[in-house]
Amino acid sequence: MAKTIIATPNAPAAIGTYSQAVRVGDTVYLSGQIGLDPASMQMVDGIDAQIVRVFENLKAVAEAAGGSLADVVKLNVFLIDLANFAKVNETMAKYFGEPFPARAAVGVKELPRGALVEADAVMYLGQ
Repeated sequence: MAKTIIATPNAPAAIGTYSQAVRVGDTVYLSGQIGLDPASMQMVDGIDAQIVRVFENLKAVAEAAGGSLADVVKLNVFLIDLANFAKVNETMAKYFGEPFPARAAVGVKELPRGALVEADAVMYLGQ
């Protein structure tokens, strides 16, 4: 099966040796997104703004791949402070409807660029 690289200017450009997303068949693997503004490539301020920016970035990549966040089947969220988990849930409910994707939430020591939150996803575009 061939793989297709997904890229969009509506999400931050890769800051390392990775693609924004890779599609293989009907499955799209979305790379981790942090709270970088795609226009300025600067981190937005505060946990609330970063959570929104992360989901907006994932949404942009999902759309560039021909899908939407409704097609996400697995989401991984990484937080440097698990006390912010409730904020992630609250914001996530604005971007995802039921049935919700499978999800993991993991506390980590640090994230790239001093981010407070990061999320990656797997999306299925089949029937």
